[in-house]
This record gives sequence, C-alpha cells and structure tokens, in this order.
Amino acid sequence: MSRLLYESSVSHKGYLIIPFVFAKVYNYEIYSYKLLCEIGRRSQFHKAENPAGIYGNGVSNIIDIAKEHIDQNSDFVNQRDYFKSRYIYRNHLIIIFQEGDKCFYDHYPPELLNNIAAPKLFKSEYECLSWIKQGLDGPQVRQRAI
Repeated sequence: MSRLLYESSVSHKGYLIIPFVFAKVYNYEIYSYKLLCEIGRRSQFHKAENPAGIYGNGVSNIIDIAKEHIDQNSDFVNQRDYFKSRYIYRNHLIIIFQEGDKCFYDHYPPELLNNIAAPKLFKSEYECLSWIKQGLDGPQVRQRAI
C-alpha cells in the first residue's frame, strides 16, 4: 500500500474519505480508500478499509464510490463538517478540534490510521499546529546539525 493521500481526502456526512493507491497493474493505478468517522469506534466504518469492496481508477472515482457506500450503508450521518480543520504537514494528517476555549488534535502518520496525538490541550489552533510542526521538524533539525 502506498501512503494515504490525505491531500485528496474529502469529508462527507461525518466521515473522512482518504484515498490511496492500492496497486499498480500495467502502469495503471488502482485506488482504494479508508474512512475515519466523527464518532470514532462507535461506528462500524471507523478506520475501515474500503467497506464497499469496490476499487477505482482515479481519486475522484474512488471518492464517488465511498460517498455512495456511506449514503447507502452508514450507521451515522452528520451534516456539519467535523473534519473541516484538517491540515497536511510532511504527509501527516492533523485534525484540529475546538471545544470552547480549548483546542486539541488527532495526528495520523502517512502510512496508517493510528492516531499518534499527545494528550495535550492548547489555547488556539495556531499554538496547536506550531507544537505539532515543531515535533515533526525536530528530527530533521537534529539530523542536519550532526
């Protein structure tokens, strides 16, 4: 499996559809997708890989397949965009959440949907993103100094 294409992810009815290249056949890419759900583990589709079982020939094609599957089979639907504050930095997905005057985040590496976020609260989205970037840049800065 290639890295998850977070930059092509689409939010749909409480789910985040994340495409990736499943395979290459005769120089043609076959796409699949994974899902995150706003309600997390309470959804049967949270962190599911291609529950529709259908593959696509492009990113927009696989997004349409995922949307149709969600529309027909979802165990949860929400019209607000829970995933609207998402960022990609060094191919990592960062989702920022604001509750009152506190910010927190989820952080997923490029190859898998394992949340590696630290249990830390922030006062602003900017403070949260700065802290994450510093952590991701840290190893790079140390390597250049050696």
